[in-house]
Amino acid sequence: MTTAATTTHALHSALDPDQIRCWLPPLARGRAGIFLDYDGTLTPIVDRPEQATLAAGTRERLAQLAARCPVTIVTGRDIAVMRRFVQLDQLGYAGCHGLEIDGPKGSGLRHEAAAALLAAVDAAEGALRVAVGGIDGVLIERKRYSVSTHYRLAAPGDVARIDAAVLEVARAYPALRRESGKKVFELRPDIVWDKGRAVAWLIDALAIDRAAVVYIGDDETDEDVFSHLAGNGVSIVVEQADRPTAARYRVDDPVEVTQVLDLLIDVLPG
Repeated sequence: MTTAATTTHALHSALDPDQIRCWLPPLARGRAGIFLDYDGTLTPIVDRPEQATLAAGTRERLAQLAARCPVTIVTGRDIAVMRRFVQLDQLGYAGCHGLEIDGPKGSGLRHEAAAALLAAVDAAEGALRVAVGGIDGVLIERKRYSVSTHYRLAAPGDVARIDAAVLEVARAYPALRRESGKKVFELRPDIVWDKGRAVAWLIDALAIDRAAVVYIGDDETDEDVFSHLAGNGVSIVVEQADRPTAARYRVDDPVEVTQVLDLLIDVLPG
């Protein structure tokens, strides 16, 4: 992840009226593209991954946006899981932190960045289930290109043990790299690819104007996109705590994200 330039509390809110007058009007002058993380951005963070259901109002906003410009969900989850949650075929999906990309249904847009490493992910999944199988509160989530070890429900005293177990498996499978997120450790292919590169690929593939890109995300993996955009378009971090970030603006929570979506719906030509 690229080093962040500032911290979240130093950023202006994307909903500040003075800031809205700065970032919103330029989006209507180019071919816009909207990119959104899912967990913690469109939905609140939950204890169990399967509980992160999308509110009907948010789904309707996404459908309205997709009628105006390309909209892509960029997530650490599998595309198949995202399609079940979001239930909108007119959206694009970049799953497993961008390692797998599917455009809207019927578009023919498709990209896989690490197909050769699926066998290593399979083997690491088996090793992880053995390594943390005796620790209460640990959830192993297999995705197509990664294995996530969730420890939000584990006892605080067990976190160091979980960390060590994941690190040991990572060392056994050097083709994979270990990443950290919010109460999760993840193993995924160690290739030069991340959410930032996936969004860059999509910007080119969809002929989006870089000045009219909007990216909203809350996690450490979203910082790769914020850094990639580097002053182009609108990058918004979803965060209440103070932490380093390369985003240009901030909002507090998914409720405020929906307010940003409403602004976009109003300004983008239908």
